Amino acid sequence: MHALDGVNLEIEANTFTVVMGPSGSGKSTLLYLLGGLDRPTQGSIVFKGREINDLDENALAVFRRRTVGFIFQSFNLIHSMSALDNVSFPLRFSRASKKHRNQRAMELLTNVGLSDRTSHTPAELSGGEQQRVAIARAMIHDPDVILADEPTGNLDTATSVSIMRLLSDLHQKGKTVVVVTHDARMKSFATNQLYLLDGKIVSEDMYNTSSVLALES
Repeated sequence: MHALDGVNLEIEANTFTVVMGPSGSGKSTLLYLLGGLDRPTQGSIVFKGREINDLDENALAVFRRRTVGFIFQSFNLIHSMSALDNVSFPLRFSRASKKHRNQRAMELLTNVGLSDRTSHTPAELSGGEQQRVAIARAMIHDPDVILADEPTGNLDTATSVSIMRLLSDLHQKGKTVVVVTHDARMKSFATNQLYLLDGKIVSEDMYNTSSVLALES
């Protein structure tokens, strides 16, 4: 069985796409393929006319660094680093000066409401604050595309809504946002919705019917 089976889709620039699906439906696989973290065994992934699955590892790393910002459910922060250093860290690979790295990181942390938490390590931050740090880090290269994998999965209700609004703000500022999630509230921020079951794109009605049957079984 394939993680994704016959998926054919086009994501337009400056849209907010929410991908819904149960665990094992292929949501994360789709996100990783779009961002160049995984390679498809068949088919192609085209970004602005360029097939990214044809890139070698070095070119693919440059594509990811310049074009895509990733946000993960588990935050993926470096626990020994402060919030400021976590956000600025990706700029080290661009040979940016420390002054520039810190200025850019401070700007982004201020944008996500953490200007007073820059010296705190992840252990000293709440889950919502850690996710805000992760969002700021994802924006460090000012990417065209933001890919978020269950960004509210580990957060309480109120904090989840604040993270959704942050992602919506990024979309309003011109970013292309793709979010995979179980959280149906995210759909209220979306311009497009996709539904995945067993690696296939299905209609909303089929998805809802499957969800009801799963609850009844």
